[in-house]
Parts: sequence; C-alpha cells; structure tokens
Amino acid sequence: MLASAEGTAKLTIEEFLARSERQDILRLVTAGSVDDGKSTLIGRLLYDASALYEDQLEALRSNRLNRSTGPLDFSLLTDGLRAEREQGITIDVAYRHFATPRRKFLIADTPGHQQYTRNMATGASTADAAVILIDVRNGVLPQSLRHASIAALLGIRHIAVAVNKMDLVGYSEAAFEAVRTEYSALLERLGITGAVFIPVSALEGDNVARRSLATPWYRGPVLLEYLEQVPPRERAWELPFRFPVQYVNRPHLGFRGYAGQVASGVVRRGDAVLVLPAGRVTRVKSIVTFEGERECAFHPLSVTLRLEDELDISRGDMIVDPHRVPHVQRRFVADVVWMADLPLHPAQEYLLKHTTQTVRVTVCAIDHRVEMGSLRREPCVRLELNDVGRVQMETHRPVFFDAYAENRGTGAFILIHPMTNETVGAGMIVAPEYQPEVAEQARRALLEIEFEESRVTPAERFSRYGHFPATVWLSGRRELAYRLERLLFHRGCAVQVLADREESGILPELAEVLHAAGLIVICCADPSSERERERALAYAGADRFLAPAATELPEDDGAAARLVMQRLEQLGVLRRERFDLGEGI
Repeated sequence: MLASAEGTAKLTIEEFLARSERQDILRLVTAGSVDDGKSTLIGRLLYDASALYEDQLEALRSNRLNRSTGPLDFSLLTDGLRAEREQGITIDVAYRHFATPRRKFLIADTPGHQQYTRNMATGASTADAAVILIDVRNGVLPQSLRHASIAALLGIRHIAVAVNKMDLVGYSEAAFEAVRTEYSALLERLGITGAVFIPVSALEGDNVARRSLATPWYRGPVLLEYLEQVPPRERAWELPFRFPVQYVNRPHLGFRGYAGQVASGVVRRGDAVLVLPAGRVTRVKSIVTFEGERECAFHPLSVTLRLEDELDISRGDMIVDPHRVPHVQRRFVADVVWMADLPLHPAQEYLLKHTTQTVRVTVCAIDHRVEMGSLRREPCVRLELNDVGRVQMETHRPVFFDAYAENRGTGAFILIHPMTNETVGAGMIVAPEYQPEVAEQARRALLEIEFEESRVTPAERFSRYGHFPATVWLSGRRELAYRLERLLFHRGCAVQVLADREESGILPELAEVLHAAGLIVICCADPSSERERERALAYAGADRFLAPAATELPEDDGAAARLVMQRLEQLGVLRRERFDLGEGI
C-alpha cells in the first residue's frame, strides 16, 4: 500500500501491527444528491491519505489517458458496477476501508438518487458518523434533507456537511455561508445539533485531507481531521448484557452449551443471568470458544455459554442481565423504512427477523408517514417504496427488545414477505406500545394510597444519607441515568432510577412515593412527556427538582453525570461528602 506506512518507517512490523490492533474503527456513511461528488470525495480521501495500491493508481492514470487529459477520476475507486460507470451515478452501497496513524475507517458510499433511499438507509444502519455532501451551486435539495432525516432516524450523532465544488464558485465565502445557514436550520428541526460545515473541492482536494490556501476565511477542521477526532459511539460492551441464543451446542452427552454472538454488554464466568422467556435465573458456569475457555465475553464475540442449571433453552431465546432486563412484549411502536415495490398495508402479516428469532407479525396501524421535503407527519393508509413511517406492530409471541436509541443490537429488525421471502422493510423500535388508559388507572391507584406518617423524621434520614430527597428529570438519557445512579451510590446516597417503561405515565407519582423515604429519584423519561415533568416538579418542589436541558449536558455520559452531581450540590440537595463505597466498603 502506498505511503500508508508513512510516519511508520521507523517502526518494526510487530510494533506497527500492535499499534494497528489498538486503533478503534470509525464507521461512516456518505450521502448527498446526484452528482454532488460523493464517490469523488471518497476517492480523493483515499488518495490523499495514501491508502491506494499501486495498481489502483495505475488504473486511474490509464483511464485518464484513455479518455482525455485532466484530473484523475476518483469516482472509479468506488463506483464499481458497470451501470454505475455508464450512468455516472452510484446505485449500490460501496464499502472502502483505510487507516491513518490515528484511526481506522470503514466508509459506506451510498446512492444519492431518491430511487435508492433504501440503499442509503442500509449503508447508514451501522454508521457512527455521516458525511453529507451539498453542491454549493445547487444549494440544499430535497434529497439532502431526506438523508439528514434518515441519519437522525438511525441515531447518527456526528455529521459533517461537506459543501462541495467550491472551486466552481471561486471559493466564495458568501456562497458557503448561504448553504450553511439554510441547512443548519433544517438540521435543528431534526434535533441534530453540532454539525460541522466544511468547504471542500473533492476534485482539487481542498480541505479534504489538507488545508486549502484558497479558503483563508475558513478556520475549522479539514474533513479528515474532523473524522479522526469524532468520539466513538458508546461502546457496545458498556450496554446491558444481551445474548440471543443461536443454537444449542450438544457435541456429546456430557456437554450442553448455548452458542451465539454477544449483542451487547459483558458477561463473566460466575455471573448471574436471566433466561428469557422462561424467566429463570442461573449462573454462567463457563464461557467456551474454539481457542478454549475464557473468563469473560463481550460484544461482538461469538461464544458458547454453559450454565449451572439445566434449563429449557432454544434458538431465539435470550440470556440477559437480571438487573437490567429488556422489554418482553408482543406490541411495540417502530419507525420503518419501506423497501419493497408492494406497499405496506395495515392488517398485513409479515415475518419479523429480530436478533436470532423469526416470528409472525401483524401491522396493526400506521400512525403517520414522514414527508421528507417538509418533515411533516402525514396521516396515511399505506407506506410506498422508500417511505419512512411510524407503525404499531404486534407479534404472535413475545420478543425481547430495547429501544433502538438505547441499543442497536436489540432494537433493530427486518420485515420479510412470507410468500416471496423478500426483505421488504427495516425497522427501529421506538418503544413498547403506550396504553394511556392503563397508565391513568395506575396513577389514580397510587394517588388513592394512604401512607401512615413515618416515625423516621426527615432530619434523621438526612443524618443517615447525607442528602435531602430530590428528583432528577432526564429526557431519554437512560445510560446517563444509570451512570449518575452509580456515582451517587458510591457517594453513599440512597438513590433509585425510574426508567420510562411500564411505569410510563406514572413516574411523578412513583417519585413522590420514594421521596417520602428520603431517596434521590432519577427519572429517565420520554423527551415528549412535558406534562409528567410538570407534575413531578409540583410534587417535589422547585428546591428539590433538577431537570437539566439536553443542550446543557455533554454527550459523554460520565462527564454529564459529574455535571449533574455539581448541580445537585448547588441546589443544596447534597450537603456533605460521604465515604465512597467504591473505594473499599
């Protein structure tokens, strides 16, 4: 590989391989309208990063000599299909891998034409970051908004907007600012903040891997520099443990194990685990691999788990953390990208492939379709090819899932046509189906409970815990809630997380009950539950209620948890330091 070892000449092969193994990998997707220059940008990025082989460069030079003199046609590096080269467009998703001394990259080059929106969704489904291209001459087009919408739908937080073909407008700052102003407003409507806008010329290489002298007015990072600095997505092994069973491994009578891939989290020998749907708790006896036994396993390792108890477990069952259990339900709400020519209709039955199980599923209702040109939610009776809509679904037996925003591995699924075996849709689970009448009934029951006046005074509870009762209201940040709980617990606080699951609609009342016992209650609520938040504030009182805005909190959960701790101290909830239980008790 050309110069990919630049800066590594003094390293031995062993040192180079060891350093490469330690590097993390950033998965990114490129998107944009037709002829915005996605394939050319990727080719230029590979070229400038010295990530091309000699034969690839020779092929580019030969192609240039055969057609005419001029710059290299970098799009040929990714547009590999014959139809793509003939039409000058990208049709299928092309993947390219390269590395720099700082990081490894896996790029998915996706089609720009609206006809291939489903291909873009496929390429973005595993991405950690997105590069959206906009031709500075054409400005923001409907497809630009469509791609940003899908990126937001798939939970991609880090977006670089490459305003391309700046060389064709004389590197005009005014032209760049016009695109940035218009597109920023649209991204904010999607809830995307912090997008970075970079003026580039993919053909000439301006601000792709090296800073351009033609844009002295631009002070931000070049594209490659930005991509090298994107923080990694929350590590899958930091999530709750999920192990979908793929098959039962029984090579002889003395061995029974359950094989599969760790979808998220970490499991160790001796850990307590819960088996779903049986609901039985057991312990991990051993973790077996082809190389031998391991002390622990984490995503994305494929292993065989042996359990201490003989249980009835089969393909499609799930082994999970007993303290952080997924939803076990038949009904749920999901966002679906429709990928088939035959429309999706309510009451239609499909096969749902989720983790390692396949179940029959019925589409109960279509809540709305998202009109990509205006981002309006439109009522509809069916979803057409490339439509994105929110649907209510019911499976014929319970599935074990987390919301997609919290866990991609257990929050995603595909829909299969039962007759043709064609993949017709891809879905992201939003939440279990909300039943307001059940929540209201539970809330009224809580309000009717009469509590005897406690003989333990608030002063005595403060003396024991070192803090006053309080409610911390967090919108959608489940992992932050558990991280904050851990920090407060280590400080010696009495603390409890209430996550918005079956408790939906009654979090304020549950928090009030725990307040009476002197606890700090962390409510992880739906971002849209404004009425619940107001009730919780009324119950707790302004001096015992903290609801930091999403814009105040860092994306890193650890930093955000420490910030909330400081806010609790400023509020007067935490009055004195407690012994850190994590240090030895």
